[in-house]
Amino acid sequence: MFSVLIALLVLGLVCALVLPRVTGFRTQHPSHYASLGPKFDPRIHLAGAILCEGIIYGPLGRVTSRFVAQMHGTWAGDKCRLAEAFVYDSGVHQNRAWDLTLQADGSLRAEAEDLVGTGIGLVAGNAVQMRYKIRLPKASGGHALDVVDWMYVLPNGTIMNRSQFRKFGIKVAELVATMRPVP
Repeated sequence: MFSVLIALLVLGLVCALVLPRVTGFRTQHPSHYASLGPKFDPRIHLAGAILCEGIIYGPLGRVTSRFVAQMHGTWAGDKCRLAEAFVYDSGVHQNRAWDLTLQADGSLRAEAEDLVGTGIGLVAGNAVQMRYKIRLPKASGGHALDVVDWMYVLPNGTIMNRSQFRKFGIKVAELVATMRPVP
């Protein structure tokens, strides 16, 4: 009886550690969306004025912050400056400017002042997956977090954005937002 209990406990622990790594958000791949439309074209969907509204969940799954951002993408050939101006529910304002480069193979290269290194984006079908490391502001601890950022374009041109932020492989935050073109 005791050995059965130990075996079940070990099985439960293994499932708790292994299943999240082989199912769910982290196992998505751009190829899963390659045949879906409408096609995500960064030169169209990340251009002009964009209204972004979102929430950030903390490590316990509770909403820790809400925000609204005014964004504007300006393309010149294969290069884009995507300016973001966030206002959080706490009253804090934050600005970021992404420099995006559309590569010959269709991937994206992303740089911003608060990134550690360069981000890489893969575009396929209606989705874009970005991977990068971001350094939080000092007021938020100054930690460098690994980010997996997914954007999915909807038939009306709205982009749904879901991002997970990890430190040492442990999820510490998640963001869900909409990004809508402003007429």
